[in-house]
This record gives sequence, C-alpha cells and structure tokens, in this order.
Amino acid sequence: MDLDLSSLHEQVDTIRTAFSYIDRFKGHTFVIRLEGALLDHPLFPILVKDIVLLKKMGIRIAIVPGARARIDEILAANNIAYRTVEGVRVTPAEAMPFVEMAAFDVSNRIMTLLAEDNCDALIGNWVKARRLGVIDGVDFLHTGAAEKIKTEIIENLLASGFIPIFPNIGWSGAGKPYNISSSELAFTAAAALRASKLFFITDFGGVSADGFSIPQGVYVTPENIVSQLTAPQAKAFLELNRDREKTHHYELVSLAYRACEAGIERVHVIDGREEGMLLKEIFSNRGLGTMIYGDPHENIRPAAHADIPEILRVMRPFVKENVLIPRKREDLESKIGDYALYEVDGTLHACGALHVYPDKSAEIAGVAVDKLYASYGIGRKIVTFLIDRATKLGVKKLFLLTTRTADWFLELGFTEGDVSVLPLEKKVAYNKVRNSLVLVYDFLKSNT
Repeated sequence: MDLDLSSLHEQVDTIRTAFSYIDRFKGHTFVIRLEGALLDHPLFPILVKDIVLLKKMGIRIAIVPGARARIDEILAANNIAYRTVEGVRVTPAEAMPFVEMAAFDVSNRIMTLLAEDNCDALIGNWVKARRLGVIDGVDFLHTGAAEKIKTEIIENLLASGFIPIFPNIGWSGAGKPYNISSSELAFTAAAALRASKLFFITDFGGVSADGFSIPQGVYVTPENIVSQLTAPQAKAFLELNRDREKTHHYELVSLAYRACEAGIERVHVIDGREEGMLLKEIFSNRGLGTMIYGDPHENIRPAAHADIPEILRVMRPFVKENVLIPRKREDLESKIGDYALYEVDGTLHACGALHVYPDKSAEIAGVAVDKLYASYGIGRKIVTFLIDRATKLGVKKLFLLTTRTADWFLELGFTEGDVSVLPLEKKVAYNKVRNSLVLVYDFLKSNT
C-alpha cells in the first residue's frame, strides 16, 4: 500500500509540474536540432509526435535537421570523394549538389512525418551564409558558416502556426549555396529568434564526462553524464578541456555557452533514442540529459506565509520517518522569516531554517529535500546558504540537532559536540528521549 501511495504522490507531483510548465512556455519559441541519424530509429516517429504535441500546447517550434549521415550515404553512392579536417567537412564543388539533395531529403522526411500528424511545416531558404574560406592553410571550398536568419519571415510563419524547417544549407548574397553545420545553424536560429530553449537531440545522450576534466561542484550522474552546467561552469569546462575542443561533446558545450551568452535561457542535450525524453526534459525540472543554463534555473529565496503548505509537504515524509520533529502551521508562522526555500521554476523542492538566539548562537533546523530530488546536491546548497547567512549575521556559534543524518553534516564541516554547547533556551527544550546528536560548525576550520 505504501508503495502505491508513493507512486501516486510522484504521479501527482509530475502532473502539477507539467501543468505549470505548459502555462509558462505557451507562446515561447523552442529551436530543436535533430540528429539526422535518428531518422531511421524506430522511435523517431514518436519523437515527431511529441514535437507536434508541444506545438498544440502553444509552443512555437523551429526544427534544424542534421544531415551528416545522409550526406555521407549519398556521396558514397555517387563516388564523390571528400575529406574532413578536425571534424569539418571540406565540400568540393562536385559534392555540393548531392549535399543539397541530402539536406532537403532529410528535411522532407521530417515534414512528411509532421504532415501525417496534421501539422503544418515549411522548408525554406531562410539562411544567409558566407564561405568558410581558408583556415590554417586549408581551403574548405563550398563549406560555409551561417551568417544571418531571415527572422521576419520566420516570425510570420511561427505566428501563422507553421513549423519552419531549416536544411543545413545557406546561400550567399549572390545565391551561391554552402554546406553549413546544422549545430551552428541551430544556435544562430535560436539566437536570432530569441528562443527560450535550444535542444540538441542526439543519438548518444547527454554530454559525457568520459575523458573530460569536470569543474568542481558539477553533478555527474551514475551513467557518467554531466547533468547540469551553469554558464560559468560551462565556461570553466571549456577552459579545462581545450585539448579536446575538436570533440563533438566539447562543441555542444561551447555552442550551449554561446547560446546562454546570447540570452537563451536554457540549452538541453538529450537522447532521441529514448521514448518521451523530450517531454520529460521540458516537463520535469529534474532533467534527464545535460542542461546548460544562463539565468538561474534554481534559486534559494526567503519563505513567505503562502509557502507554509508546501514546506509542510516537503517535510512530511521526514516527520513520518522520525528524522524531523513534527511542525504545525503555527510553528512555521511564528518563525517564517528564518526559513529559506530552494525553488525550481516556481516549484518548491527543499527548505531549511536558521534560528538565531540572543547569545549570538544559531541553529540550522528543518532541512528537508523532496526525495525525488535528493541526489541533485540541493540539501548541500540549502545548508551552505544558511551557513553563509549565519556568517553575515555575525553568529559566533552554529549548531544543529540530528538523529539520522550526522555523517552527511560532518562532511559539510560540522563536528560533534554535546548538549553543553547549546544556548540556555535550547538546553531547556532538549528532548532527552529523542537523544539527538549535537553538531557544531567550525567557522575557523571552514576559512582555512
């Protein structure tokens, strides 16, 4: 029965979160770069249906298909030789007609799937490009770089309910076609359209930590995927791994960082081979691939009286397990100014309080993290925030009481103490039956 109730709680939480996101993103623009190799995957039609579902929810969608695999296939079938230099294709003149053929073929296949789902789409020549030219002595011939998007036309299409599809071809002012990077094109389109989100839907998943130096504080999943990077962390990642700047994973982080700098709120790198991954990434603030974000995706703020029901909700499982002492609404109302909340996209996922006593000692209390988000380092951020608050308030002694989480707090810089270190008010209230351990934060040690 408990398992059924737990499952129901998770489903309800998911539904609530999804509805909040639907309302939030209505009218926003998402640019989606689709790896061309996914087109032959059995779940690709389902992915397209999910994209159509987003459009029906009022989200404006632009699609940039990758065509590398199809270009390779067509060039090989027609015995057209080419080479790549540090991952970039050198496109000879005789290859260009076949590159265009492949790019529009991939785009047409996607448009056909969209049409099957009764969704209007258009493929067009909306990209102005320039020749890449000679770099380090290598002439890249008909390979180019996206220079400008015809945004007025695209905005009109989006407003009219169309999904614009951008083949990875750009044209010069004189009408000369160039083979351009679909990933770079997706970035350029997202920046020009002031997109809220940019997606790189891959055939390998999120950004792998394998072989990379990872900045301190970045969470890596058990599958060795970098879960999230703030823009500063992404910059640090790029600086730490310049020896691998020609790898695809490095390129994605670089484009994502540039996107954040251009004002795009979030960039997601996700696995298109997993069913529903696009919807899960959008409508779950846990994230399942790699997310790089500029503006804070998650922030800690002071609690208000209106937050009390949600604070009690987050605390409830820990009270039930006797990890936290029970608190009533009036308990929180009298000390609401002591509480800090960890909020993700308007949804509360953690809380903690700093109670200051007359003798300039302070207690960290009521730390609770929604169990669905327990592995994301949120508890550490709440406690670190409260320690910083105590420091700014000139607290001389910082302590907490715990029965089950002492090891975790010891890792954060606390040391074991005893009841004698507590202020008089707390000594009188100390529950001998509960027999909580007393932990003290060593400010001196933390600053050395």
